[in-house]
Amino acid sequence: MADETDDMVVRLSRMEAFSDGVFAIAITLLVLELSIPEGSEGHLLQAVLSLWPSYLAYIVSFATIGATWLGHNSITHYMHGANASFLRVNLALLLVVSFLPFPTKLVAEYLGSREDEKVAATIFGVTLLAVMSLLSVLWTLAVRGQLVHPETGDEEITLLSRRLRPSLALYVVLIVVGWFAPIVAVIGYLAIAFFLIFPLSFRRRERSQPAAS
Repeated sequence: MADETDDMVVRLSRMEAFSDGVFAIAITLLVLELSIPEGSEGHLLQAVLSLWPSYLAYIVSFATIGATWLGHNSITHYMHGANASFLRVNLALLLVVSFLPFPTKLVAEYLGSREDEKVAATIFGVTLLAVMSLLSVLWTLAVRGQLVHPETGDEEITLLSRRLRPSLALYVVLIVVGWFAPIVAVIGYLAIAFFLIFPLSFRRRERSQPAAS
């Protein structure tokens, strides 16, 4: 029994290291899409300002990956090991996260181009929804698979569950909004990411503090 537990802990640590690497690479690839168009000599300021869709898309994707990493970190913080199902869904999450630079590029290039911006915003929103849905599934698998530390209280489990799931409905609403007002939808995605970042980061610090004697 001890050997099985040790194996689960080792697999969890390897999964965390691999996941952190994918998050870091995906978030780095986002900045590679920021570049000044050729032939901008003498109009650099105008060229820099004209890239506002790229800046907006970059910030949204950066914040979303950051929120996902924080959520992933919070989930594994409560776990004592990982099973096969959890590892495979984690791979699916990393698949979508590593795909995110592509819809980010679409938004950067087509936001403000009438019909095409609707398609770009929709693909962007669906990708973000997939990321957060898989993150929520990970937590569900951890709880139902009894991978959470036994001493974890029901209140802590409920709190993290609430932090991960309400945003899913908002993404669906914004995907619909994005077909009529793409810029509004993209700003909405940014608001969701910020909402997820700060509570989860605060909760992580609170959980790490030693219990008062």
